[in-house]
Amino acid sequence: MTQLTGQAVTDDVVHLTVPADGGYLGVLRTATAGLAARLQFALDEIEDLRIAVDEACAMLLAIATRDAELECRFAVTEDALTVEVTVPTVRGATLPAESSFAWKVLTALTTSASATAADGRATIALLTRRSGGY
Repeated sequence: MTQLTGQAVTDDVVHLTVPADGGYLGVLRTATAGLAARLQFALDEIEDLRIAVDEACAMLLAIATRDAELECRFAVTEDALTVEVTVPTVRGATLPAESSFAWKVLTALTTSASATAADGRATIALLTRRSGGY
């Protein structure tokens, strides 16, 4: 996976794996909020990031294989949080186009968003930098 931020501190990388089922997304939203709070993100930034993670996961769940697991990697740096979500995909699956509403949501709520799909897996990476005022 490509990391969007600079070098992450080794101890500040969290990996969570949950079943690729919408019922488990609350775990990822809670982890996202907790890590963003640790970075002293503003409350509205935390909520934006929670929504972005939820949207990214929804995009991936739509193309996930049956009984798949959703892998989420959180990398914490001094001023940013990178969230990478990966899932095995069904044959021929494609992510929504960057002009789609879902991508507009991701790019509006984060500093940057990217996606890759190769070898039967899709990954969406979200980078959010803390704003100056905290």
